[in-house]
Amino acid sequence: MKKRSLAFKFLFGFLVLLAAANLIILLTDTTYIYKALVYQQADIDDIDIFYKRKVNAGKFSQPWPNSKQYNKTPLTDTLRRMLNEMETGAFLVIKKDSILYEEYWDKFSPQRYSNPFSVTKSIVGILVGIAIGEGKIKSIDDPVAKYLPEFKEGDRAKITVRHLLQMSSGLNFTESYNTPFNATTESYYGKNLHCMVEKLKVIEMPGTVSRYKSGDTQILGFILAKATGKTLSEYASEKLWRHLGVKKPAYWSLDNKNGDEKAFCCFYTNARDLAKIGKLVLQKGQFNGRQLVDSNYLKLSLAPNNLLDGDGKKTNYYGYHWWMINRKGVDVKYARGLGGQYLFIIPAKNMLIVRMGRKRSSTRINGTPIDILVYLDEVLALYGK
Repeated sequence: MKKRSLAFKFLFGFLVLLAAANLIILLTDTTYIYKALVYQQADIDDIDIFYKRKVNAGKFSQPWPNSKQYNKTPLTDTLRRMLNEMETGAFLVIKKDSILYEEYWDKFSPQRYSNPFSVTKSIVGILVGIAIGEGKIKSIDDPVAKYLPEFKEGDRAKITVRHLLQMSSGLNFTESYNTPFNATTESYYGKNLHCMVEKLKVIEMPGTVSRYKSGDTQILGFILAKATGKTLSEYASEKLWRHLGVKKPAYWSLDNKNGDEKAFCCFYTNARDLAKIGKLVLQKGQFNGRQLVDSNYLKLSLAPNNLLDGDGKKTNYYGYHWWMINRKGVDVKYARGLGGQYLFIIPAKNMLIVRMGRKRSSTRINGTPIDILVYLDEVLALYGK
């Protein structure tokens, strides 16, 4: 009888705690936590758990040709070991406009959709450049409040488009997918991105410190939508995607049905089509004789912003939504995302590398995950001559 009484008390206490937790979630309007707890970790295969909007391709595709040396040079043991350890799905090397090496694992294929996560940020950066070229956004030094009235008050009024591109808004956005109680998880699983952004507050002077924040990119997405009068997907389709000769449409995850695109992530595409973004950058914003994005804007995007970072060091590795590294004397510009999604652009070698998969190394050298260093070192040694 005593054991039953203890069990009943334990069950009753658990139910009370559960009810209290649910009440807090409802009262604080954080119901996104339910979805976060169900799915636990953001995944490259999440395309069907959210509403999405199509980014249309053009009428005619321009497939990548295979090089005469296509897949004739095998990967080194070091490279293959890293690719396997990081659970790679797609690995693509393009040189001089032809596919030099290509391999797929697991359920991946040349046509399979995958989430490149924050590689999407670099695409948004390009769209900002296109909008500036069209005069939809007048200048990168425009205050955000010019496009979004909710930024007219207090220190938020000091934030400019440039600050967002540099990740130097000074907003209190916590960048982490590891717990359900932060802005990144709310942005990914939540149903109201506008509400999430409205809650953000300035905690340090805009334009002084570069701290990587998905929230800054999301605000750029809202600016693009307001400035162009189109959804982000519509604008990306009309001004970018349909001009790249991609084979398939892309899909952009939304926060709710008929809602807003998650500008900071979730531009679902495949490795070959993603590489077309790299080709556009290699060609200084031009594609098929059409200047899609201003070359001077791209040049600024791919140069270090040189602000101080969170560790007090000069940000010589990040520009306007693009990463950069000099590896053994070779300059590399790249986009990167959660789980080791990478688009590497190596202008001196006329080379592109796309890697998609499930993991990236947790070990870093000077802030750079070591899998990046292995991919670059081995590919340059194999194919960079």
